Amino acid sequence: MSQHPRNRRQFLQISAAALAFTALRANGMHRYTAGPVRRVALIGTGWYGKSDLFRLMQVAPVQVVALCDADQHQLQSAAALVQQRQPAQKPPALYKDYRNMLAEAKPDIVLIGTPDHWHALQTIAAIQAGAHVYVQKPISVDVLEGEAMLAAARKYNKVVQVGTQRRSTPHLIDAKKHIVDAGLLGKVSHVEMCCYYHMRNNENPPLQPVPDFFDYDMWTGPAPLRPFDGLPHRGWWRSFMEYGNGIMGDMCIHMFDAVRWLLDLGWPSRISSTGGIYQNNSGKSNIADTQSALFEYDHLNCIWQHRTWGTAADPEYPWSFKIYGEKGTLCGSTMQYDFIPVEGTKKIHMDVVYEKEKYPADLTEKDIELHAAAATRLHMINFLQAIDHGTRPVADIEQGHISTASCILANIAMQLKRPLQYNPLLREVTGDAEATALLQRAYRGPWVHPQYNTI
Repeated sequence: MSQHPRNRRQFLQISAAALAFTALRANGMHRYTAGPVRRVALIGTGWYGKSDLFRLMQVAPVQVVALCDADQHQLQSAAALVQQRQPAQKPPALYKDYRNMLAEAKPDIVLIGTPDHWHALQTIAAIQAGAHVYVQKPISVDVLEGEAMLAAARKYNKVVQVGTQRRSTPHLIDAKKHIVDAGLLGKVSHVEMCCYYHMRNNENPPLQPVPDFFDYDMWTGPAPLRPFDGLPHRGWWRSFMEYGNGIMGDMCIHMFDAVRWLLDLGWPSRISSTGGIYQNNSGKSNIADTQSALFEYDHLNCIWQHRTWGTAADPEYPWSFKIYGEKGTLCGSTMQYDFIPVEGTKKIHMDVVYEKEKYPADLTEKDIELHAAAATRLHMINFLQAIDHGTRPVADIEQGHISTASCILANIAMQLKRPLQYNPLLREVTGDAEATALLQRAYRGPWVHPQYNTI
């Protein structure tokens, strides 16, 4: 957002946003009645792991008892920042292996900010150790990991909140209430989603020795062990399908999950996708730089497109969704929403909500996503309230599984060059044994793939 002086229209928009957020607080969505001081541990102390932890510390009385990371430099740095924020507490214990951490620290809540290939094993282990879990999206790298995570959460009756915080984004909450649920769109029959960020890393770094402060074998875990070509932090690992699901798993899941939440959609009836590396294959990255996907529902198509090159179709909405109804269109992103009616001239606009005065530490925190801070705080409050009351959070593990698995299935459809119909009751792709076999990736030993029926 620009920091330059705004004109009257912008001022009114910001005032409307502030009033709307005040209403959210008045309705209890931004209040947390403090319960017991909970013991919290973080696995994965990189950029977003720390960000999630600091948002939780801002809204609840917690004691950070343990931190875990395969990179000792990253771990020590995170520990120093945590101690600055809880100076009266005992410094957190530091671990390289999350299994030792869970056994010794016995946290009430575990935050998981590791790369995607670790989410399933760590979530299930934390649940089985008695903790509630906040896990970053996507929840898994294959579909059957997600089925096992869901089974574990239900068997052990633990709250698992997924970091799809668009469901807790103030201006999108407003759009759901005052646009979608109020019927301003009318019948919805088409959705477009996109990401046009130039975010695919096309570098080709040389191989190098693994530094002594980094346990590369532990970081890799169940994923294939690639030759080491530098620390994978801050995005390099996202260049490889070995650790995730490309831009589908990173960016589409956010917008597809938001659309499902806004329109109350479940599993798609059919998924198809095309794409690949069309522009730049000079680097090591093996994720698609160009991809389209179609998620089909009854009388409704949800279409995704990403390009990591060229220009955005709409510069105002480079990473976004557009919901088309008979009475109007709702455009939404992390930064704003706009409702454009078919008839009349009364457009509705709302900007992202910042809380810089309430949380001045946001302004000095390194690498913070200011536009996501309020949403993540609301997401954490919703998580804690679900724990307190034994209810399902807004981004419950089942919802995270549907959104994650749908994106994974789109990648499989692109690979096989045919549409897929996933049956979540039978946990198979209908009439397609080859696709069904791809629902589970091979694990590198000695790690063992979790199974939903043996949790």
